[in-house]
Amino acid sequence: MEEFAVDDPTQLLEAAADFANYPGVRTDASVKEFFSRFPLPVVINALQAKAEIPGLENTLVACLDRIFKTKYGASLIPHYMPFVQVGLQANSQAVRSLACKTVTRLLEETDPTTQLAPQLIVDYNIYPLLIECLLNGNEQVANSSMDAIKKLAAFPKGMEIIFPTNKTEATHLGTVASTCSSLGRVRVMALIVKLFSVSSSVASAVYNSNLLNLLESEISNSNDTLVTLSVLELLYELVEIEHGTNFLPRTSFLQLLSSIISNRSAESILRSRAMVISGRLLSKENIFSLVDESCVRILISAIDEILGSSEGQDVNVCESAFEALGQIGSSKWGATLLLSSYPTCVKYVINAAFDRHEHGKQLAAMHALGNIFGETRSENDIMLNDNAEENLRDLIYQTASRSPKMTPSGLILAVLQQDSEIRLASYRMITGLVPRPWCLMEICSKQDIINIVSDASTETTKIGMEARYNCCLAIHKTFMSSTRLTGDPALAGIASKLQEAVQNGPYLSRRKLETQPAIMTAERF
Repeated sequence: MEEFAVDDPTQLLEAAADFANYPGVRTDASVKEFFSRFPLPVVINALQAKAEIPGLENTLVACLDRIFKTKYGASLIPHYMPFVQVGLQANSQAVRSLACKTVTRLLEETDPTTQLAPQLIVDYNIYPLLIECLLNGNEQVANSSMDAIKKLAAFPKGMEIIFPTNKTEATHLGTVASTCSSLGRVRVMALIVKLFSVSSSVASAVYNSNLLNLLESEISNSNDTLVTLSVLELLYELVEIEHGTNFLPRTSFLQLLSSIISNRSAESILRSRAMVISGRLLSKENIFSLVDESCVRILISAIDEILGSSEGQDVNVCESAFEALGQIGSSKWGATLLLSSYPTCVKYVINAAFDRHEHGKQLAAMHALGNIFGETRSENDIMLNDNAEENLRDLIYQTASRSPKMTPSGLILAVLQQDSEIRLASYRMITGLVPRPWCLMEICSKQDIINIVSDASTETTKIGMEARYNCCLAIHKTFMSSTRLTGDPALAGIASKLQEAVQNGPYLSRRKLETQPAIMTAERF
């Protein structure tokens, strides 16, 4: 490499620093101009040979990172794969991270219909080196390695590399996970979740390779709270992936989450996360047609038991339970199941929603009720079956009868008179509840409720204004659909007020006119 040696590395250091720290976007022309002074082999050689010079390595790494982010820089990568190979095995974590990012750039700039980049990965034995970086690199190196492998999965040949048909191969992720440290296993599982998110076809390959079993096994067998919590967070990510519902119901995740929730000896943080994750999973569209109803019932019963025990007094546990019930109840099927079969469970939520002594629990409960009542559902799915609707009405009136407010309208007005966060949740709750005739009558019986929801000056934030308007719109729509109410002269004022508020929109406030400058003669001394 003597022909590529640089006599005075300080000049290279200064030029690389200028290139790396340039505040604007680097163009292909700027890369070519830099290489006219210091060709790429010179830069790479300096990175390998002059690492002991203070600041040189980090500067060259930053410089090369920006070079390879350009089209021209990326086009050079296929010609320098031996250097990428060496970089992935370097002692320096910064150099290894750069090498992983370089592989990512190679894949990003390659047409997925061609086999050029994946073939280079095979020819230079890059994939095993990426796995080594994943297992033994620092956090930055591991993340860079995951990004590269995720990009590789977008190629048909890349899928063949990552998911070999021979499950005993050393690079099969199942084999890798079984032979590495606990940290390595968590990283492998994080990679599996990233791969699962790439596409439905890659998710199918993950499932068919039994790689989701690694997460199931870790949750089942780990006695380490931190490891279990890490895997639960990965499961949370998995649940949020759009095409996850095609595969997750076929696993035992729901049963495992139920086991954690019902395990009294488990840490409360694990039980809380398990509740939240199960709620997220069961909030997915059409999920109830894919899961075993008995599993859902066991899970709800476990949450019900927690809310009825001393553990339900813990604010964090209680809020997680309410969030889970709200997510489950966001679908018509879930809301019907909760109100028909577990009315006591919903009762805990309703009681907390109108108890202003614990703000966090009240807020979580009200948002959960907004979902259960139907605020997030389509208009045709708000109303439930007769049994569920009757239980809902009874629960609301029972709660009101035991409170100083005595009536549902009194409860609703009380929460609308609280702080902005509670009002926002109240608007959601009313929006879902008002299509019920009995609720509409309660709302119309309190002029103060109408005044608040129809006053555009009530809220000062965009989200608050929109929530108030949607609530007002829902009341108006239900009101206008009732021939009994529209024909009542005593309610004509309410109808007019609602109509005006709807026409004004969410942001207009006629009462708050724009401040006008006052022009007057200046006072003189």
